[in-house]
Amino acid sequence: MTLQTSKRMATLPPYFFDGLNKRIAQLKAEGKDVIRMDMGSPDLPPAPFIVEAMKAAADDSTNHGYQPFGGIPAYREAWAHFYGKRFGVELDPKTELAGLLGSKEGIFNLSLAFVDQGDVVLLPEPGYAPYTAGAKFAGGEVVTMPLLAQNNFLPDLKSISPDVLKRVKLMWLNYPNNPTGAVAPLEFFAEVIALGRQYNFLVAHDAPYTEITFDGYAAPSILQLPHAKEVCVEFSSCSKTYNMGGWRLGVVCGNAQAVNALGTLKSNIDSGSFKPLMDAASLALSGDQSWIIERNATYRARRDIVVSALREAGMKVDVPAAAIYVWAKLPDGVDDEKYAADLLTTRGVSVTPGTVFGATGKGYIRISLGTPTERVREAMGRIKSSER
Repeated sequence: MTLQTSKRMATLPPYFFDGLNKRIAQLKAEGKDVIRMDMGSPDLPPAPFIVEAMKAAADDSTNHGYQPFGGIPAYREAWAHFYGKRFGVELDPKTELAGLLGSKEGIFNLSLAFVDQGDVVLLPEPGYAPYTAGAKFAGGEVVTMPLLAQNNFLPDLKSISPDVLKRVKLMWLNYPNNPTGAVAPLEFFAEVIALGRQYNFLVAHDAPYTEITFDGYAAPSILQLPHAKEVCVEFSSCSKTYNMGGWRLGVVCGNAQAVNALGTLKSNIDSGSFKPLMDAASLALSGDQSWIIERNATYRARRDIVVSALREAGMKVDVPAAAIYVWAKLPDGVDDEKYAADLLTTRGVSVTPGTVFGATGKGYIRISLGTPTERVREAMGRIKSSER
């Protein structure tokens, strides 16, 4: 007997990192020492006061039941406080904010809430895979916006034809960017908002890396700009901001209609987060932020090690001003998928081939900075030795 899945399941390819995890597990079982520099998973823990708050809340026997859809009031209010203090953005925690089980599920589900069969979804390429997966699962027509080095990895908005723009239901953006590490100025966001208002589509800005910045750069929120809440929502996450990847806590904020639609969908899918996690995240958002400075200094040191080593290995690399990735152009003619596979097998270093993020990523690799610094040094030594 063969069970038949729904036709929509054919739109979902196997998630790259799921397969990679299995391959690495096999290599480790064979005795291979593998240094992982592929997934964007922070290796450093949250600040101790955050962990202690979670432990204390978990000891309270009244905290183990179901919680309100979209998060407890304190969690929503903490995000509103954060946005007000950090970006000068006023948000109503009751109508313009909703908690997520990490931003990834909200990103995927937003397409299900807004995209109908045949609607156009504009996606950055290279880009985070759930943008594409969610759009296709909802039946949308994906139109990619190439992110090219010659345009500072910003989409060329003027190149999008009016015929396409008239059919757009949703546009995705992501700055500081994964995988390129590029950043976007407010002037670019203003152009996007004007375009969304002109053609009446929703702009979704995925912004989990705003608090991981270097060399004096401060990342903006798209919601800082006039009229942004008319057409925009922004996604953020505790995963990268506070090193809580496994805690699965995120937020969507901005346009109240979009926040409500996503919340209605989610109320039929999940039952919210564990209260002790939200209690601790609320403290993280509203409490002492100074520990992030040292955390970012650690990422910056790793970034510099990686950039220097990859350049020595013959790759072209820009120095990223934010996020936890280095995006490296391989020498001409080198296939990124083969390079990454060979590097893993022969040198025990796992990196992400650029084509995982779309065809525009061909010829690139992405290096994650979420690996202990000494292991980063060792991995870079292995990469340089492989080029000799």
